[in-house]
Amino acid sequence: MYHRFPLSFREVEELMLERGIVVSYETVRRWCGKFGQAYANALRRRQPRPGDKWHPDEVFIKINGRLQYLWRTVDQDGMVLDILVQSQRDKAAARRFFRRLVKKTGAVPRVIVTDELRSYTAAHREVMSRVEHRQSKYLNNRAENSHQPTRQRERAMKGFRSTGAAQRFLSAFSGISPHFRPRRHLMPAHDYRAEMTVRFAIWEQITGVADLNTAP
Repeated sequence: MYHRFPLSFREVEELMLERGIVVSYETVRRWCGKFGQAYANALRRRQPRPGDKWHPDEVFIKINGRLQYLWRTVDQDGMVLDILVQSQRDKAAARRFFRRLVKKTGAVPRVIVTDELRSYTAAHREVMSRVEHRQSKYLNNRAENSHQPTRQRERAMKGFRSTGAAQRFLSAFSGISPHFRPRRHLMPAHDYRAEMTVRFAIWEQITGVADLNTAP
């Protein structure tokens, strides 16, 4: 049986304890902070270029009791292109996210699909005026579904402590989590097992475990 990755701090601590290794919760948190983004970046470098159809969306999250917004964009294959935590979801916030998105990916989509938030329309005119823009509350399920793993992890962690901590964690999480979540409903069981074997081999290469296994 495959474990769900990435694990929460407590789950990592429990797995280490099963192997007779005692570490503190704070140690695991620091490991995640130190290595998580590097692993996520390494996985992203192995990904193909993003598709030409982008799905931006925003969802609210609570940080220390304050309402914040998590902006996320995925392509038509569900690959997460970028995330950004902001305090607003107005025109300025949408424009900032679009500009960051284009700069980070180094690409411009053929079409973007959003919900009916007016901020998207205004930002689109300024940043992606030549890109086709489709708006409908029924067309953006791809982006809305991509928020589900974040919601699950948010509950497991009992919320985020600060905006910076949420941005750092979710940036790494959005790069690592999809690696262990292939579109299982589209493949038979034997293909899924083969795909996961490949993905765990890639993970071992990125984290250095493969080198330890081959060391004399």
